[in-house]
Amino acid sequence: MDTTLTDPLVGQLLDGRYRVESRIARGGMASVYLALDVRLDRTVAVKVMHRSLAEDPQFVRRFIGEAKSVASLSHPNIVQVFDQGTDGAHVYLSMEYVPGRTLRDVLRRRGRLPAREALEMVIPVLAALGAAHQAGLIHRDVKPENVLLADDGRVKVVDFGLARAIEATNQTKTGMMIGTIGYMSPEQVTTGTADARSDVYAAGIMLFELLTGRQPYAGETPMSIAYRHVHETVPAPSSIVPELPPPIDALVAAATDKDPAGRPADATAMLVAAVEVHRTLPKTGHTGAHAAPHGAPDTGAHSGIRTGAHRTTPPAGGASSFGTAQHALAEPGSPHGHTMIQPRSELLTGPAEAERRRGRRIRPVWFVAALALVMLAGVAFTGWWFSQGRYTKVPDLVNKPVTAARQVAQQAGFEVRIGKARFDDKVPKDIVLDTEPGLGAEVVKGSVLTLIPSAGPETVPVPVVERYSLTDARAKIAEAGLTPGRVSKSASDTVPRDQVIRTNPPVGKRVKKGSTVNFVVSAGLLMPDVTQMMRDQAEKFLREKGFNVQIDETADDAPPGTVIAQDPPGGAEVVSGAIVHLTVSRGPDQGFHWPWENNPADPTQNPPAVVNVPDVRFKFVKDAVNELKAAGFKVNVRKLAGVGTQRVIGENPLGQQPAGTAITIWH
Repeated sequence: MDTTLTDPLVGQLLDGRYRVESRIARGGMASVYLALDVRLDRTVAVKVMHRSLAEDPQFVRRFIGEAKSVASLSHPNIVQVFDQGTDGAHVYLSMEYVPGRTLRDVLRRRGRLPAREALEMVIPVLAALGAAHQAGLIHRDVKPENVLLADDGRVKVVDFGLARAIEATNQTKTGMMIGTIGYMSPEQVTTGTADARSDVYAAGIMLFELLTGRQPYAGETPMSIAYRHVHETVPAPSSIVPELPPPIDALVAAATDKDPAGRPADATAMLVAAVEVHRTLPKTGHTGAHAAPHGAPDTGAHSGIRTGAHRTTPPAGGASSFGTAQHALAEPGSPHGHTMIQPRSELLTGPAEAERRRGRRIRPVWFVAALALVMLAGVAFTGWWFSQGRYTKVPDLVNKPVTAARQVAQQAGFEVRIGKARFDDKVPKDIVLDTEPGLGAEVVKGSVLTLIPSAGPETVPVPVVERYSLTDARAKIAEAGLTPGRVSKSASDTVPRDQVIRTNPPVGKRVKKGSTVNFVVSAGLLMPDVTQMMRDQAEKFLREKGFNVQIDETADDAPPGTVIAQDPPGGAEVVSGAIVHLTVSRGPDQGFHWPWENNPADPTQNPPAVVNVPDVRFKFVKDAVNELKAAGFKVNVRKLAGVGTQRVIGENPLGQQPAGTAITIWH
């Protein structure tokens, strides 16, 4: 039965971005899936932690921190971490997908490897570990299962930082040791501590297994194997495969010294020694001590393994053997002649004993001295050839404008390409975010250097949510990557109650992802207040709004034709087409005198001047107010509910009125 068919994640869209297509592998800490990044349209590997780990908050915090550190590593022999996130109960890593097989698969199929080929597997691993050690990261679980061999021949190391994240969890509170017993250093077994030299120990065990086809220790229980790591010395590989040369024994012995102080200081130091041993091996399938080419330096156990204090490289003729690892094997200005790996005393033999074992006479002292000088000269020439003649380091171009960075890179001898821009909330547009290869990487002069520019903060258009219910509008705004904000209400004679009238920022405007979008929601259709408006103006306005208007006239002191009452009143919530009763004044009864009319009983009263009222209808409110005041009138401004235009809709009174009369305008 295909277990992927029963895996609930297969076929799901993880975190709204990764479509899980199949399960590749399942281990004690996580399951690995093949997935499609639908946002960038690329195939990735997604490692999803098991639920027992994902439910531990301390693990999640440490895991996120370690993922960020590993993502900062830019090295061709390290599987790149693209993204980290959580989706409900799932904590995951999105990584580079490397089609191929693991080093464990190679061992199962082929068994032990020839010495030269085994070193060519280990050297890229050491290059990757060395880059991590220089960045302050420790792998803690180096083993063949964590080494990937791509179909195109690349060697990649995976699972940096995962063991460290596990250490922080409640999973380890019962004394559980983190790592794989067969590759665990003595100090990891006894104290639980690990540093770069612990990774070196594991790499030494892995090299032993590649050379011999088996691990150095076997036992009925994991604890019995751990005990042997602490109390026994790893045997020489030649004790199992007699044709292996002494330098191989010395390399494994130094890497697996029980005392961390006796091992190379880090993976870079072991890398230097491994490259030098590889350089001395014949290119034929024979790797025994008797198969050394004529004139090759004697690098047997008696002479130690002497290399540069930093990184060095094989000569140009053998560079292709290391594939993508070779760029990491050179460093300008490396001092030479410093012994990086000292073989353990039990593996050392004197020159006479070494010659006796090979059945040859002891070479004269002058010959050994001359050979040493030739070897030193060769190492020096190799260092110059790779560090000064062919290789250069990637300069620091991050945070520089793309144009300036291109010029700097071209002056340094690189062929420059501009990669796909990435959104970044902090780095402005057209500023370099990253380079491929990364800062400090050593590459052949003339290589392609890709500049990754910033696209600035990611922006998205405000989606159309007008006439959506508030619930649906909030969901659509959130789906677009924006934040639903405040809600205010406004009357509307066109948008039904509780539906969105407009947004702020408005629909279609591009805003920074995560920005807040506020809503104006309809409070429904409110009855406009048309009291004090002239009948013809009020009736025309209301009918245009779809109301059914009915008129009643009555005697009143208000000027004839003035609306003195309405039902429903202004501000009431109504429906379109509602009946509106307007009560209109037909003027006062006979005998009434307006205040300004001449009263013969009061000869002292002087009527005010009567002037024409300017007709300001359909003018802007501000202009209308200014015009009426300039004509000598007072002005009352009223806003009609549900309308709120900037132009005058109604005016009362009109015609001729005494100066100083209050004129009401509606808008």
